[in-house]
Amino acid sequence: MRVGFISKGKVYDFEKEISEGERLADLLLFGFNGLGEVCYEKELKGESGYFERVATLSKTCKNLVVCGCITDTRGLKRKSVVVAEKGKILGISDMLHAVDGEVNSGGAVKLYDTEIGKIGVAVAEDLLFPDVVRSLSLCGAECILCPFGRVYDSVQSVLLRAYAYCYGVPILFCAQGYSLAAEIDGSLLFASPQSPIYLDVEWKKEYHLVEIRRRGCYRP
Repeated sequence: MRVGFISKGKVYDFEKEISEGERLADLLLFGFNGLGEVCYEKELKGESGYFERVATLSKTCKNLVVCGCITDTRGLKRKSVVVAEKGKILGISDMLHAVDGEVNSGGAVKLYDTEIGKIGVAVAEDLLFPDVVRSLSLCGAECILCPFGRVYDSVQSVLLRAYAYCYGVPILFCAQGYSLAAEIDGSLLFASPQSPIYLDVEWKKEYHLVEIRRRGCYRP
């Protein structure tokens, strides 16, 4: 499967550079640079068309497009990710954990059943909480996508490698000006500031039978 990481520029600018029916990749992953801030009220009234741009891009490229954004619901701002496939909006995921009150928290993590497989979405700083990645993995995610904002240190790289190894699922990460991917063996598949960058990824599954003996648990 071919994945495109777009860590610089807007969805609209990227769409202008491609032609109708040009299938650049099976999946296009944008960071939070892709849409910026989106007002739900204006979207519903038809005064803006940010989500429509994502759907249109997925229709033009005939693939799956995942893009981060800041959503505004009458003053309540959340970090969100919109998922579209071949012209249809599959859903919007909100960041579950609000860190230091920067934005409001969302409701739940989501798993998307797409043509390329079951995709889990960890929104921005949700990556800092292992339970999010663990839940997506246990629910059958074949790959986890993480659109992110600005990267200030290397902690994201360390976490991605650890999660991919511990939970047996590859993780693709796209931030502002930087993208990377981690394999299930704990290695980095790539890390680059280049945008766009295209990568051939093979979903690998890792299963083990693990036994544990608990003290005090015995049969009479």
